[in-house]
Formats: sequence, structure tokens, C-alpha cells
Amino acid sequence: MRLPILVAEDDLTLRFLTKRQLTELGFECHLATNGQEAIEKARTTKYGLIIMDVQMPHMNGLEATRAIRDFEDGKKEAYTPVIAMTANPDKQSCIDAGMNDFVFKPVRLADLEKILARWLPG
Repeated sequence: MRLPILVAEDDLTLRFLTKRQLTELGFECHLATNGQEAIEKARTTKYGLIIMDVQMPHMNGLEATRAIRDFEDGKKEAYTPVIAMTANPDKQSCIDAGMNDFVFKPVRLADLEKILARWLPG
């Protein structure tokens, strides 16, 4: 059984597009509109992967990823892969925050498939 994927993105159009692509690829998708909401969801649901916008209101993706990593450390669980979704990646900042990889937005279906194949088992 596949675990759902969490998409944290403040832009309505990009949230809709990414959800549609993930659904087309056969994945269940949960949505968050900001970093704080992503943290809350990650604390209550086990995700196979998190796609995290880097720049969001209230709490950005870097801060949210750090908080998710702190939570996972406390539970001594394996890290959930977090993929930065950004137009202008600062790769080192993403890595320093605990992100595993990144995709450019708007995300193309082929790029999304490659990321999923790289980070999800099976």
C-alpha cells in the first residue's frame, strides 16, 4: 500500500496542478497551503513523500522542513523525503534545512515521475 503524498504550496493553481499530476500517477495527495499547516499534517499522518514550496506565507518551506525533521528526530523515525518545489532553488539552503531534492515549478509531469521514482520505494 502506498502512503499518501503531502503537497505544501500556497499558490492555488500550482496546488491544483500538482495534485492532478499525482492523482494521474496513481497517488493519493493531501494539500497544505503553508508551512505551519504542512507541519501539522506531517505530525498526524505518515506520508511517503512531501513536496514543499520554499516560499510560503506564515512559515516558509525551509522552516517547515526543519520543524518536521525535529519532530521525526524526536520520534526516532526514518525521515520522510522532502522535495523542494521552487522557481529559484538555493540548493545549499534546501539541503541545510533537511530537504532531499528539488523540482522546478511549475512541475512538469516527467520531472515529477523522476522524483517519485528516485525517492519512493517500488
